[in-house]
Amino acid sequence: MKVLVIGASGLVGGECLRIFSAEPGFQVAGSYFSFPLPALHQIDTLQPDALDRWAEEHFLPDLLIQCGALTHVDRCEQYPEESFRLTVQAHRNILAFCKRHGVRMVAFSTDYVFDGRSGPYREEDPVHPLSVYGRHKLIVEEETLEAEPRHLVLRITNVYGREIRGKNFVARLLWQIKQNKPITLRLPVDQYSTPTCAADIAAAALLLVKEGQSGIFHIAGTDYMNRVELALTVLRICGYTNYDLEALPTHKLGQPAPRPLFGGLIAHKFKERFPQFIFSSVAEFVKNNKDQKTD
Repeated sequence: MKVLVIGASGLVGGECLRIFSAEPGFQVAGSYFSFPLPALHQIDTLQPDALDRWAEEHFLPDLLIQCGALTHVDRCEQYPEESFRLTVQAHRNILAFCKRHGVRMVAFSTDYVFDGRSGPYREEDPVHPLSVYGRHKLIVEEETLEAEPRHLVLRITNVYGREIRGKNFVARLLWQIKQNKPITLRLPVDQYSTPTCAADIAAAALLLVKEGQSGIFHIAGTDYMNRVELALTVLRICGYTNYDLEALPTHKLGQPAPRPLFGGLIAHKFKERFPQFIFSSVAEFVKNNKDQKTD
């Protein structure tokens, strides 16, 4: 199978590139939009013909894994036109390429398509996004499945893992601990989610692709915790005490984008099909990575 990973310089895209590349019989390439890494191809997905030109020079994929989007939730709220361009318009260009050539797609969404009143959520729960980011991701979901029922949409949330930029919360906190300097944290005590390891997401995506699954699946770890609990898990496992943590309700943080407070996902459809798949816990990840570089 020939596979192209869009957004392979990011956390989820990088893990998809790594795990799909290790699969026998898979030919895999990865692209970046604005953050170059060795061996990745630059593809400007805002240009409607960019993927066609890339395919002419390299190969026409059987599968396209679409990890590209603007994921900074508050920036999306402050700059909705930029969010639309990078999340919706770029995705429409990719969808059009897939339709022209009969390419199957895996696209990623989020628990921000829900309002956070009664999470964690199952796939069949009604959607009601509160933020620009959530609304744009819902457009991506709907247009993906309208374009081709064979496509696969994976909702994920609060993703952590090893990445070269260390942007995710857990990796960034581990990096701060390694600096052995005082850490100051102001975190919401009322935002709950299901932290999920990026490597697990990629491994789950591979299983679903190999089984020919389609539609919406939730991919989520079994931890359910708020941001304060997440930080304390990392700090305590590392034995780090040089920190000041202020636990605050969300309304006191002044975040531009509204958050789904009781968010998170339940991966019941996935677990029904793959009952032997065990998701990592935050504690396991920290124990295995606290003495390693985060990149």
